[in-house]
Amino acid sequence: MPEAGYHPAAPARDTRRVSNVTTAPPSTVSPATIRRSTIPGLVASFAAAGLAVAVGQVVHALSPLLLAIILGALWRNLVGQPASWGPGVAVAGKRVLRLGIVLLGLQVSLVEVVGLGPWTLLLVAAAVGVTFASTQVIGRWLGVPAAQRTLIGAGFSICGAAAVVGVEPVVDGDENDTATAVALVVVFGTLLIPLLPLLVAALDLGAQAGGMWVGASTHEVAQVVAAAGLIGAEALPVAVTVKLARVLCLAPMVALLAVANRRRAVAAAGAGQHPTQLPPVIPLFIAGFLAAMLVRTAGILPDALLAASAVLQKLLLAAAMFALGLGVHVKSMLSVGGKPFVLAGAATTIILMIGLAGAVLLA
Repeated sequence: MPEAGYHPAAPARDTRRVSNVTTAPPSTVSPATIRRSTIPGLVASFAAAGLAVAVGQVVHALSPLLLAIILGALWRNLVGQPASWGPGVAVAGKRVLRLGIVLLGLQVSLVEVVGLGPWTLLLVAAAVGVTFASTQVIGRWLGVPAAQRTLIGAGFSICGAAAVVGVEPVVDGDENDTATAVALVVVFGTLLIPLLPLLVAALDLGAQAGGMWVGASTHEVAQVVAAAGLIGAEALPVAVTVKLARVLCLAPMVALLAVANRRRAVAAAGAGQHPTQLPPVIPLFIAGFLAAMLVRTAGILPDALLAASAVLQKLLLAAAMFALGLGVHVKSMLSVGGKPFVLAGAATTIILMIGLAGAVLLA
């Protein structure tokens, strides 16, 4: 029996009617038109990124990434995002971001990381592993959804916003989960910039221990630089190297989560749900991050090119952070309740305690 809305004898022009068996004619939108539609959003994202990077060059305590997120959030909530920005902002929040993460690999040298020594590397592994696992346990106890607690755990244990968006493709979260996790990284990581130097002075730890504590505990690379700079010049290289060792954990973390996600997809297929595509074990941009890290370790790139790539990486990630900031809707964030904030506070406390214990024992 023919289904409702299906008329075999209808003239050809009626195939454009919406029904459950007929389909719309193929789109005639050309790739060039699609590319042009991304221009307004990309221009806005890179303009905001340029401003954030320029301000960061003048005021070193301000992270360009954090400033870009704030700019995006303020624009979204005070002005509103124009509809014409949508396609470009989507590209900035995905493709531009992943390219920035690939270039981040050029800042990580395995020689420098291994040079930290086995005990410091054990501290890094404990800071990342224990914080991430604890966030999962506490988040489950609080009733925070699995995707959101995974994103928060990654951001707070590894490298802030870059880790949040690096993990996002292999978890089943939505835009609001990602925006909330990024916003929490901004809030709690920014609080650590003045707090940690004050605690280092109060506990009389010294530059070496203070730098190790900052590097093992602070969320964003830029936040590490700002906090360690307030402690002193001797603390800065220690803090940055320890932090880069945590950044190195991004690739294995994404791979482990991707394997878990793949197993869930296989289980769903066995249950008859038939997923259309299994997620990759290692996303392409993480493979690019690893390749860039190996290139940096090999020492085949001149310093001038590495310096230029660092500036480009900041610009790309700042553009992506502005795009993510545009997704921070204050009313939507408030609607999630206080549980994610409690979880973020717990994660920060845990990683601070691990970092302090390691710094006291090893420095």
